[in-house]
Amino acid sequence: MEPGAEVPDDGRPDDFVQSVGRAVRVLEVVGREPGLPVKAIARKCELNISTSYHLVRTLAYEGYLVRLPNGTYVIGESVARRFHDLVTSLGRPPEAAVVLRQLSERVGLSSYLGLLHEERVTVVEVAEAAGSPYLEDFEVGLDVSAHATALGKALLVGMPPRQRHRFLASHELRPFTSRTRTDVEALEAELRLVRPDAPVSEHGEFRDGVSCTATLVPRQRAQDPAWAVVVAVADEEVSERIAAEVTLAAADLAGSVGR
Repeated sequence: MEPGAEVPDDGRPDDFVQSVGRAVRVLEVVGREPGLPVKAIARKCELNISTSYHLVRTLAYEGYLVRLPNGTYVIGESVARRFHDLVTSLGRPPEAAVVLRQLSERVGLSSYLGLLHEERVTVVEVAEAAGSPYLEDFEVGLDVSAHATALGKALLVGMPPRQRHRFLASHELRPFTSRTRTDVEALEAELRLVRPDAPVSEHGEFRDGVSCTATLVPRQRAQDPAWAVVVAVADEEVSERIAAEVTLAAADLAGSVGR
């Protein structure tokens, strides 16, 4: 949007391009329900048939949709390439893959690296191990909850208090389980007690029966991205040994950034 452009109350810019918005809706619908014919796409997107045919054919030509032999459509390779571009643009510490793999080997648990990017907690690296529960939200490129995960909480701990308050106040604090903290003041009180260099744990707040611990990667410079390392355990608690290993891995990543 151009500087000074007005934004209506619903957040839509006054120069909103309807055809682009409609194309995005088509991609979202086909992404959620692959294998739809054009008529079904039109109905789910609340578009007329003629418009839907034009959009679908254009998206297929550009590689964002693929037409199957039975006449239905699925997401095309261009979407995957844009996803790869997104993940690449986020970057990561030079030794991220090595450090996470070594951490997973030491603790026998899957480990993840995430960062705070454009007010979203995003997973950018994963090292899998058999000892951890599968968390479908913790895949590379996916956004995860900031208030209910140890990864998000570690990143929140690294924020200045005013920035953290604005962040929490502007995001929905969804209750993932009966243990999820959904009160901003209570969550802030919890986070104020955690030192930036200490591990942060959550117990069943994101998934019942799953606990996680995370540590913020120490920043070399104030303008560096905020990163955090996390592991998940199918248990009510995370041992002190595992928490210590996560903290060591975060320190190793900080060292790799500085090299």
